[in-house]
Amino acid sequence: MRELVVSLPSDSGLKEAVGDLEGVEFVLWDLDGPAPRPVIDLVVPPYWGGNDRLARVREVSTQLVQWQSIGYNGIAEVLPAGVPLANASTVHESGTAELALGLMIAGQRGMGSFIREGLSGTWNLRTFPSLADRRVLIVGYGGVAKAVEARLAGFEVQISRIARSARTEQNHAGETVEVLGFDRLHDALRSAEVVVLTVPLTAETAGMMNAEALAAMPDDALLVNVARGAVVDTEALTAELRAGRLRAALDVTEPEPLPADHPLWGFDNVIITPHAGGDSTAMMPRIGALIRRQIAHLQAGETPENIVLGASTS
Repeated sequence: MRELVVSLPSDSGLKEAVGDLEGVEFVLWDLDGPAPRPVIDLVVPPYWGGNDRLARVREVSTQLVQWQSIGYNGIAEVLPAGVPLANASTVHESGTAELALGLMIAGQRGMGSFIREGLSGTWNLRTFPSLADRRVLIVGYGGVAKAVEARLAGFEVQISRIARSARTEQNHAGETVEVLGFDRLHDALRSAEVVVLTVPLTAETAGMMNAEALAAMPDDALLVNVARGAVVDTEALTAELRAGRLRAALDVTEPEPLPADHPLWGFDNVIITPHAGGDSTAMMPRIGALIRRQIAHLQAGETPENIVLGASTS
């Protein structure tokens, strides 16, 4: 039987995370130059570097492209038609949820202000809103949202959920919970003191947090975005922050990276992190485990996990 050929990005640490596997030949390919083999059964592009390089996949015969992010917006425009793409579900949920919780706590308890004041040796004790007893709305109810909800379990908050379609679903605690549909978004926003965005970026969610949606949020509410920057209308959010009516904690922005002269950097009522949600020490062992599972599926002639684009392999 022919060895399975798997390409990994160079200098990523992925080869060590995946380990040596019987019947597998590993080659290094960053998709920034010609393919090292005409047949590469499993292509793993670099984690960073954008979507455009995926056009090079047309140079090879492949069974699967394994993306290292959960989000895959814009990939369909560059990936050759019919090539199966799997996203990195199971890899980033915990790390992103951790950061979302950290942003919630930091945003609520004034950590940004305290840190800025501490840099100048200023002791300025004052009261900030708690996370406890707050009404938290989670927008989107996929893997990241459920991981966020699980981590909020001990924080004595009241959680509401909203997603594309209304339904009941089981959370990580095994509880049956109600999920509202997007048609109820503005009503849900009106009673939310903390809003956490976890939706994928699609035609439906792009700009969903526009001026009207932001205006529906109560005064002094906190917007936490760990989804994609384009889910929020940046100009509308900037206006709300400048007026001091809302607060924000953003791991993603539009544009991204956020230019150094962008007004968002200058507001005291916003915390910004550089799209760091899934980029923790938890990522490498989890993406390595996912790649090993995908290799096993291909070797067994099974359908890989997490197929989000293209035809499945069987």
